[in-house]
Amino acid sequence: MTLCAKPPFDRKPTVNLKQLEAFKAIMSTGSTIGAATRMGLSQSAVSRLLSQLEDALGFALFLRKKGRLMATPEAEELLTEVAGLVDGMQRIQRLADEMRVGRSRKSLLKVGVPTSMTQELLPRIVADFLKDHEDIVVELLTGSYDMIERAVLNRSADLGFVRLPTEIPDFDIEPMLHTEGVCVMPADHPLSRHDFIEVQHLRNVPLVMLGRQRAVRTELNQMFRAANLTPQVRVEVHSVGAACSFVAEGLGVSIVNGLLASHFMHLPIVSRPFRPALPYEFGLAFRADEPRSQLVTAFADHLKSRLTAPL
Repeated sequence: MTLCAKPPFDRKPTVNLKQLEAFKAIMSTGSTIGAATRMGLSQSAVSRLLSQLEDALGFALFLRKKGRLMATPEAEELLTEVAGLVDGMQRIQRLADEMRVGRSRKSLLKVGVPTSMTQELLPRIVADFLKDHEDIVVELLTGSYDMIERAVLNRSADLGFVRLPTEIPDFDIEPMLHTEGVCVMPADHPLSRHDFIEVQHLRNVPLVMLGRQRAVRTELNQMFRAANLTPQVRVEVHSVGAACSFVAEGLGVSIVNGLLASHFMHLPIVSRPFRPALPYEFGLAFRADEPRSQLVTAFADHLKSRLTAPL
């Protein structure tokens, strides 16, 4: 008897949620670059997800003309259903998060903030808020400002503390406060004798700099180039708190926003205004397509009142 091997089962590619999210983001932003920014992925990853989705569906969703994506009629027809499905899955995730809190019927409030705010500033603000809201659980999502924007956009956060203007458009924004850049240095640093620090003062001075991907780093690099200076970077960090801590250890001076720096003055450091002025505008970001709950509004009002109060 001869045994004949059966040909391997040819599995048809299947559609998954990540592919649909990529499709929805491309339709919203008009490009894989915009979708990548919104999703927090690389452009190649978004292109790969789109290609996989088209393979699974069996037809093209976009025509590629002169480097631009043009949605096909099939893509336009699918968009409503896909958007509803993706939004529904995100609501399920939110419900699961709330269930994870427990069956105590407590409400979950998700807040996106920069990492440095969680070290000194935010614990006091949240503690005061919870005194009057014992039925609330607060979850903090920390990271860079662009990560906070994406968290609000994909509903991982109910609101986010962001630098203005935002990288991603179409948020509902409440401007909140203004501050300027300061130069922080060890308390006994020779530059501390100056009333303010000009960029020329930083020639050949070791620096602790915020990460290269930040918008403020680009602004600083432009100032150095205009002054014909090459920054002497010793350490790169990704939060104001970390910058202040490294400065306190004598590894250099740093240029950071004055609001957050003011909450690390318990360290053996001092700050001086930086010139030319480096303005920072901050606000709260909300999804523009959804009404705010009373809980979100209450916390936003509390946060604004505390952050704008005199130190």
